[in-house]
Amino acid sequence: MKISFSKYQGTGNDFILIDNREMRFNRPDNELVAKICDRRFGIGADGLMLLQSKIGYDFEMVYYNSDGNESSMCGNGGRCIVEFARTLGLVKTKAHFLASDGEHEALVNTGFISLKMNNVSKVEVNADFSYLNTGSPHYVAFVSNVKNYKVFEEGKRIRNSERFKEKGTNVNFIEKELNELFVRTYERGVEDETYSCGTGVTAAALVASLKNVSTATDYCDIKTLGGKLKVKFTKHPDNSFTDIWLEGPATFVYKGEITI
Repeated sequence: MKISFSKYQGTGNDFILIDNREMRFNRPDNELVAKICDRRFGIGADGLMLLQSKIGYDFEMVYYNSDGNESSMCGNGGRCIVEFARTLGLVKTKAHFLASDGEHEALVNTGFISLKMNNVSKVEVNADFSYLNTGSPHYVAFVSNVKNYKVFEEGKRIRNSERFKEKGTNVNFIEKELNELFVRTYERGVEDETYSCGTGVTAAALVASLKNVSTATDYCDIKTLGGKLKVKFTKHPDNSFTDIWLEGPATFVYKGEITI
C-alpha cells in the first residue's frame, strides 16, 4: 500500500505528517513507525503524526516518537500539524484540535504558528534541577557552557536513572545568554538530542521565570540548535502558569509517497 506524506520541520525538529482522515493508516505497529522514521532505511524524522477527523474539532493529532511508540504532546509537532492542516484547507487563521494531552488552540500565519499549551499548576523545584509537565514530562537544569555540554551522555544518564527509567523523561540543559535562554534537549522516544523540543523550551521558559532569569515577566526568548522560539505566559503568585503560548516557525520541507 502506498501512503502519501509531507515532511515538516519546526526549528530543526522534523516530522512526517500523514492525512489520515480516511483511516487508511489505522493503528500502525511500532516497528513500522520506527522503520519509516529511520534516517537510513526510511524517510527519516524525529516523529510521525497522523492528522485525523474528530467531531467537535478541526482535527485530531496522533503523535509517534521515532522509536515507534505513541507519545505525549509535542509542541513543535503541534505547530507543524497546524500548518499542514492549513495547507489542506481545514483551518485558516485559527485552529482548534485535540492531542494526547487534551485540546489546543492555535493562531495561524503562513509558516508561523502560535500554539496554546496546557496550563501548568505545579513545578517541582530542587537545588540542582526542576521537574514539570508541559504536555510531556521535563527535567530542567541550569548548566555552564551549555554550547559545549555533553547533552547526549548526561541526558541519557538522567533519562535512565532510577526515578525516570520506567516512564522516561525529556532532559533539558539551559543557560541564560544575553537576553535569551539557550536550551538543549535530550528527548525520550528519540533517545538522542534533537535540534529543538517545543514542550522542552516551554518547560525551560517557565523554570527560567521561577528563577527570575526569563527575558521578561510574561515571556522568554529561546535559542535552540535549530532556531529561535518564544514562549509567552502568565505567572501567578502560587507559581502556577496559564495562557502559555509557544510561538515559532513551521516549515514545509517536501512531500512524497512511501510503500508500506
